[in-house]
Amino acid sequence: MNLQSNEYHPYYDLYLSKCPFKDIGQGFTESASDFTTFLKSIPQEKLEFRYAFDKWTIKEVVLHVVDTERIFAYRALRFARRDFTPLAGFDQDEYVPLSKANKRSIASLIEEFETVRQSTISLFKSFDAEDLLQIGQASSTDVSVRALGYILIGHQNHHKQIIEERYL
Repeated sequence: MNLQSNEYHPYYDLYLSKCPFKDIGQGFTESASDFTTFLKSIPQEKLEFRYAFDKWTIKEVVLHVVDTERIFAYRALRFARRDFTPLAGFDQDEYVPLSKANKRSIASLIEEFETVRQSTISLFKSFDAEDLLQIGQASSTDVSVRALGYILIGHQNHHKQIIEERYL
């Protein structure tokens, strides 16, 4: 990954540091397989556990990863298609309680993750080198299409690490 400093806001350095892949397609595929295997290994009794009162459950974390991927993939589509209308951010803390993730089975959450990831993979496969370099504005900051891809992979890996360290 050879991102330029104008392709993303420094806020995303944390996620980018957790994306070891140079190839976005390989990163999406391998990280999805790893995440799915990991989620299937989590004991059922841990899925609705909160490590602190105001923290999300593992199920909520999974659906947060899915929601974020949908939003960032939409941003990538808009920018790749040269629609540079500034896009608003989203408040993840408002989305999570409304997701009703804890009423769902882990199997349904994994299936949704896999479906969304496959859609993201197909979308990014459709982009050529010029598309990947397009920069638009989201959440009041500039970001390139390829940076959005790497951020998504790192974001997923970040949350996997949080689950491993604080939930299990």
